[in-house]
Amino acid sequence: MSEQKSCKKTSIAGQALIEGILMRGPQKTAIVCRKPGQEMVVKEEPTGTMSHGAWARLPVVRGVVSFWDSMKFGMSALMYSADFFDEGQEENKSRFDLWLEKHFDEKKLEKIMMAVALVFGICIPIVLFILLPTFLAGFLGDGLPHVVRNLIEGVFRICIFLAFIYFTSRQNDVRRTYMFHGAEHKTIACYEAGKELTVENVRACSRLHPRCGTSFLFMVMIISILFFSLFSWSNVWVRMITRLAMLPVVAGVSYEINRFAGRHDNALTNLLRKPGLALQRLTTAEPTDDMMEVAIEAMNRVIPENEGEDNW
Repeated sequence: MSEQKSCKKTSIAGQALIEGILMRGPQKTAIVCRKPGQEMVVKEEPTGTMSHGAWARLPVVRGVVSFWDSMKFGMSALMYSADFFDEGQEENKSRFDLWLEKHFDEKKLEKIMMAVALVFGICIPIVLFILLPTFLAGFLGDGLPHVVRNLIEGVFRICIFLAFIYFTSRQNDVRRTYMFHGAEHKTIACYEAGKELTVENVRACSRLHPRCGTSFLFMVMIISILFFSLFSWSNVWVRMITRLAMLPVVAGVSYEINRFAGRHDNALTNLLRKPGLALQRLTTAEPTDDMMEVAIEAMNRVIPENEGEDNW
């Protein structure tokens, strides 16, 4: 299905969970999951995208803040949704799980697990998509011009990213999450088109959305090639350190480009959007009606009372 033209561009953003969806509006966050018995469970938090001060809305800075928030709230929501599918599985707990429960109370254990998940959630993408390509490029030898080496490193980075997207999209469990991802996009598109949020209206909307996190990540890959080409050090460890140091700047600039492409409709922005939209054909799938019901419920709970408060 082709990308649809929007009448409105909203700042409301979502994330697919395990059998559920997170939606973040300006004033609050909503998590809606469907339990194995088909019952929908709703959790609301009074922390929205506008909860930070004015400094967090400065150009480039807002991209770094948005990335951090998406990781923090996303990992927390994923753990929350996973809890519903661990119920009744006490007999499958490992000795380490039982030891943790014995030595830490529930709230402290939740904080520990959240911290561990957040560290892994941030470290794994950085290692895979930033440090690993730099490490592999270190085997090319010192005779190559630094521009050529950086370009090859960029090719490694994009190939690893695309391979990761492709192979995860082939997994059955991940496939269901991608269906919820599609439900999230279609619901936001329906809201932006000014239509009533019903399953019938949502079903007719596109599952491809120009302001998706997949598009943002791909933009990070492209911008990193340009930024990292400014540094000519051949030592692989120095190169890794510079990559890490420049990552916030790369994320901030990528966010601004993605934001520009999402706000405007012309030949240039259509070109900028195409790679991300193409990737979304792998990271989204057509959802079922009950998945769209979950997305609609989450969306309705974060739409602000004041018109225009969620304008992108």
